[in-house]
Amino acid sequence: MRIGIGNDHSALELKAEIIEFLKEKGHEVVDYGTNTSESCDYPVYGEIVGRAVVSKEVDCGILICGTGLGISLAANKVKGVRAAVCSEPYTAKMSRLHNDCNILAFGARVVGAELAKMIVETWLDTDFEGGRHQRRVDLIMDIEEKNE
Repeated sequence: MRIGIGNDHSALELKAEIIEFLKEKGHEVVDYGTNTSESCDYPVYGEIVGRAVVSKEVDCGILICGTGLGISLAANKVKGVRAAVCSEPYTAKMSRLHNDCNILAFGARVVGAELAKMIVETWLDTDFEGGRHQRRVDLIMDIEEKNE
């Protein structure tokens, strides 16, 4: 799988560990930055990864900032993105199983490296269930259409 990853300055070390973990699992990783510890604006990277996912440049995305919140909010402004902040594996599983989320976000100041790896692995190993959940995902996406 081809996975896009983006982050702000607070998540530089965690991103490096997640990239290594993903590569060990056989995934191709596209790093959209930042690659510096200098303060930066997380919305920039949320949008970049969001656009890469929607354009199918990558299959899915992972975003990391201090809490995962700000960067996911930015990504969710890109039409077609369904980004979820997950701080434990159960929410990660449900975000895929029921919501067909295409971007996973978490916080470098919230979860440690080992928990982040468990979250990522669970998220990537879970497929969308479809069925009644497809109707709900469609309803979510219809809201986006009404806002154009």
